[in-house]
Amino acid sequence: MSKKDLYASSAIGFLAAFFLLAIKYSGNIAALRIIPYLETALLLFPAFAVLGIKIAALLGRKFVTLFQGAKFLLVGGLNTFMDLGVLNLLIAASGITAGIGFSVFKGFSFLIAVANSYLWNKYWTFRGKTMAQDFVEQGKEFAQFLVVSGIGFFLNVGSASLVVNFINPQFGLSERAWPTVGALVGTLVVMTWNFLGYKLIVFRKQLA
Repeated sequence: MSKKDLYASSAIGFLAAFFLLAIKYSGNIAALRIIPYLETALLLFPAFAVLGIKIAALLGRKFVTLFQGAKFLLVGGLNTFMDLGVLNLLIAASGITAGIGFSVFKGFSFLIAVANSYLWNKYWTFRGKTMAQDFVEQGKEFAQFLVVSGIGFFLNVGSASLVVNFINPQFGLSERAWPTVGALVGTLVVMTWNFLGYKLIVFRKQLA
C-alpha cells in the first residue's frame, strides 16, 4: 500500500460525506434530517475509509483480490452517494418523484457517477502495472468501458425505475423518499456487473 492509496481513500471518504449531506439538505428523506451531528461524516468517513483500506492491504497480502475489491467498494460507495446526491438535488429542485421525469433524472445522475467511476477505477482501483497507452489503445479501452457501463446503465435505471414506477412506497416511506430506495436497488444490481466487467474486460491488460 502506498501513500497514494491513503490519500485516495481519504478523498473518497470526504466526497462521499459531502454527497450524503447533499441528500440530507435536499429535504427528501425525513430520517436524515433528524440525525444529529451528521456533518461529522466529513471527518469520520475519511478516517474509516483509510482504516478500511489499511486493513484490506494487510489481508490482501494473502488474498490479492481482496485489496483490489476493497478499493472498488470504496469507489462504488462514492459513486452511490454521488448518484443519490445528484438525484435528490434534482428531485428537490423540480418536485418530480416518478414517471419519465424520474427516469431522466436517474439517467443523468448515473452518468455523472459513471464518469467518476472511470477515473477512479482506471487510475486507482485497476491501475495494475504502469503501461503507456497510445491514442488508439486509450480509445479502445474507453469504448469497452462505455459498453460495460452502458449495459450497467440499463440495469441501473431499469431496476430503479421498476421499483419506483411499479411498486408503491413500502416500510412507511414517503413518495419523496421512495426514489432513493429504487436507486439503491439499481446500485446493488449494477455494482456486481461493473466489477466483473471492468476487471475481466476493460482493465484486463493493466492487470495482466
